[in-house]
Amino acid sequence: MTASIEGQARVNPFETVEVGFGTLKNRVVMAPMTRSRAYGPDASPTRLMAEYYAQRASAGLIVTEGVQPSRIGQGYPDTPGLHSTAQVEAWRRVTDAVHGRGGKIVAQLMHTGRIGHPDNYSSSAVPVGPSAVRAEGQIFTAGGPREFVEPVPLTGEQIWETVADFASAARNAIAAGFDGVELHGANGYLLHQFLSTNANRREDEWGGPPENRIRLTLEAVRAVAEEIGAGRTALRISPANPLNDIEERDHAETYRLLVDELDDLGLAYLHVLESTDPGLTSVLRARWSGVFMLNPATPGSRTGPEHLSLIEEGAADLVSFGRLFMANPDLPHRLEKGAPLHEPDLSKAYGGDAAGYTDYPALQPAQTAGASS
Repeated sequence: MTASIEGQARVNPFETVEVGFGTLKNRVVMAPMTRSRAYGPDASPTRLMAEYYAQRASAGLIVTEGVQPSRIGQGYPDTPGLHSTAQVEAWRRVTDAVHGRGGKIVAQLMHTGRIGHPDNYSSSAVPVGPSAVRAEGQIFTAGGPREFVEPVPLTGEQIWETVADFASAARNAIAAGFDGVELHGANGYLLHQFLSTNANRREDEWGGPPENRIRLTLEAVRAVAEEIGAGRTALRISPANPLNDIEERDHAETYRLLVDELDDLGLAYLHVLESTDPGLTSVLRARWSGVFMLNPATPGSRTGPEHLSLIEEGAADLVSFGRLFMANPDLPHRLEKGAPLHEPDLSKAYGGDAAGYTDYPALQPAQTAGASS
């Protein structure tokens, strides 16, 4: 999606922009990326995680890896939570480190729903979902790859408990020093499962037509906005994204309806992850009156310097970068100077220690001087 907004002046990607919780120093955002290194008590962040995020504080905004709002919301090994006192205290170390370097950071609240496995819970449990529909594929566990299991369908009462879990985790995020939260409604996780037409086969008020399937996302966003303020609340969506065995037969109608319902809330931003229908992005951009963040479709590659044009042309207010932020902790500076970019070692992306995590170097003064601008 590269269309510009007619008549709009070109925007500098490295200038400030206002969002609900403050001023971002540039428009280059660190996208949420699972790293599976929450080795602290009760799946809490470690000092190494604080160092990792602080190294990347030059981003206009950091969106953390997915953080589970409840124990049952955890999908993968060693992912962090925001549902206990120990976790809140540990995240405070992370947010203090980022703020100490002049950065802003939001917590991405991610309930994985049916994308989980009993082996990944600290106590006996089975993943939950909108319906008893097992996802095709496998998930990584401490014991190796395992087939997904059939989830336990959430009851109506449990759905409202899940909404309350999101709100509680958002409150914990603010207590931990985060500038805001982003709800993960993408990539085949719980909110996306309810939006889908294959994982959600309910016949009650939470399933069936789009008006019902968007309800959980709406209720969760509204509950979080009421708890911490709409200006500190954001949502990530990924229309027509088949990841984690998702089908959306009426995705264009569903997401137009969802965006229209959310638009008057005054959220911090809407984060769109493009997938198989990038043409829908301009439609959603036109319907959204607030700050619009884009993670563009890049089949076979990654978001790179060429995608800064999306900001310049007005297709997005913010662009989120994933893999390049893994290997380039000072990515905004490198992009602005046209400096060399490192590619990450993806064999060290999940789990492990400092290798492939905090050992990527920042640009040296001599490199900066020699780069084209």
